Amino acid sequence: MAQIQTQTQAATTTVVGVFEDYNAAERASRQLAEAGIPRDSIEVQSNLQNGAAGNAAYGDNARAEEGGFMGWLNRVFGSGDDDYARREGDQYAEAVRRGSAVVSVNTTEDMADTATRVMNSAGAIDIDERAARWREGGYTGYEDAAKPYTPDQVTAGREKLRGDGERESIPVIEEELQVGKRVVKRGGVRVYSRIVERPVDEQVNLREEHVRVERRPVNRPVSDAELSGLRDQSIELTETAEEAVIGKRARVKEEVIVGKETTERTQHVHDTLRHTEVQVDRLNDTDATGYDAAAYEYGTSIAREDRYRGRNWSDVENDLRSDYTRTRPGSTWDKVKDSVRRGWDEVTGKR
Repeated sequence: MAQIQTQTQAATTTVVGVFEDYNAAERASRQLAEAGIPRDSIEVQSNLQNGAAGNAAYGDNARAEEGGFMGWLNRVFGSGDDDYARREGDQYAEAVRRGSAVVSVNTTEDMADTATRVMNSAGAIDIDERAARWREGGYTGYEDAAKPYTPDQVTAGREKLRGDGERESIPVIEEELQVGKRVVKRGGVRVYSRIVERPVDEQVNLREEHVRVERRPVNRPVSDAELSGLRDQSIELTETAEEAVIGKRARVKEEVIVGKETTERTQHVHDTLRHTEVQVDRLNDTDATGYDAAAYEYGTSIAREDRYRGRNWSDVENDLRSDYTRTRPGSTWDKVKDSVRRGWDEVTGKR
C-alpha cells in the first residue's frame, strides 16, 4: 500500500510505494506518468546486487553514504533521532534488501491522492503488514551490515510469502450413503393363564333296594318236604341303595406354544447425496494499461529462462502458446498473447 510522506521544509509531498519487483515498480511509474505526474518527479529505487535493475546503487555501506538509496531514505524519512521515522525508513531499506523496489513521487498535495491511488491499483505492498510477516520469521530490524539477498534468496522469499499468505482452500465434500440396521420394538405377545370356575349341572339315576315282608294266610296241608325241613330258620336280605359319587379328572385339551420366528425382507432405500464440485475460472486480471497482469508476469518470467535467452518472439511463440495453455487450462492464447508479448519485450528489449 502506498504511503504519503510530507517534506514540510520543501512544501512538497512525497508518496512512497513498495512493489514486489523492479518490473512491477516500472509499470507503476509508467502509470503514474500516464496519470499526469511529471516523469522527472518519479524515482524507482532497487537493489543492483540481488539482480534488480534500478536507478540507485545499494551497497554494503549504503547507510553511511549521503547519496544513493540510503541518502534518499534520509531525505524522505529524516536521519535524526525520530524513532518512528527511522523505523519506517528501515522497513523500506529492508524491503529493497530483500529484492523489492520502491517508487517515490515528489508532487504537490493536490496530486498526492492521485499518486496514491495509482500506486495502490498497480499493486503496492502494505509495508507494515510485510514487516510483520518478516518478524514472524525472526526479523528484528534492519542492520547496516546485512548483505543484500541473492537472486535465489529473493525467489525463495517470495515463494514463502505466497505460500504463507496467499494460499486458500476450498474443501471438496462428498456425502456417502451409509445403510445400517437397528432393532426397534414393534409390539409383542404376553401369554398367561388363570383359573376359571363354572357351575355344572348333571343328572344321574340312582337305584335303591327295599326288603318287603308279606304275610299271607294259607290253609293247606304240610308237605313232606316242609315237614322234613321243620327246624329253626332265619333269612337275611340286605337292602342297598345307590348314591351319587362326584369326582373330577383333569385332562389336557389344548397347548398354547409361545415362540418367535424370523423373517427377512428387502427394503429399497432412496435418498439424495450431495458433493462439492469446484470450477476454476481464470479471471481476466488487467492492469491500468489494459494488459492482462498474469499474462504479463508470465511473459517477463519466461523471457528470463536460459532456454529462451537470445531468441526472437517469432521463434518461441508456438512453444509459449503450448506451455501457457497447458499450465492454464481454459485460457485462450489469442486473448493473452499481447500481454505475454509485452512482458517478453520488457525483458528482452525487443519492442
